[in-house]
Amino acid sequence: MITLNELTNITRPHKNRKRVGRGVGSKNGRTCGRGEKGAGARSGYKRRWGKEGGNMPLFMKIPARGFSHARFRREFHVINLQQINAVFEDGEEVNVQTLKERGFVSGPTHGIKILGTGDLHKKLKFRVHALSESVRTKLTQAKLSFEIEN
Repeated sequence: MITLNELTNITRPHKNRKRVGRGVGSKNGRTCGRGEKGAGARSGYKRRWGKEGGNMPLFMKIPARGFSHARFRREFHVINLQQINAVFEDGEEVNVQTLKERGFVSGPTHGIKILGTGDLHKKLKFRVHALSESVRTKLTQAKLSFEIEN
């Protein structure tokens, strides 16, 4: 039978903890490796990232530059014509509701944009928020109706 004191950790080598305050000959006696005075020598001291010990922290010294509208971007769900051609039947309408039913859109959306990859061989109506130029030309050539929502 194996006992707890016989167990060894073989995943990484064991490193002994630093034993401080064991005399000046040990190199960690007297001040215990903390230096002479100051916050670092006191008990309860915690070094924090970004603090500079009385000076202004670095992130406050550096000027804030520029502005990004990325936080306010309204992204569309993007679907290609070949995906629509595979899922929809003749005479149906392509809109947010029908695309949600077929699993193209999940969760809240700012709108639908149709891209022109693939061909469309069915007579469909489109009520979406944006169309690419190639889709517009394909729909006008096929004489299909489309409506752009806001």
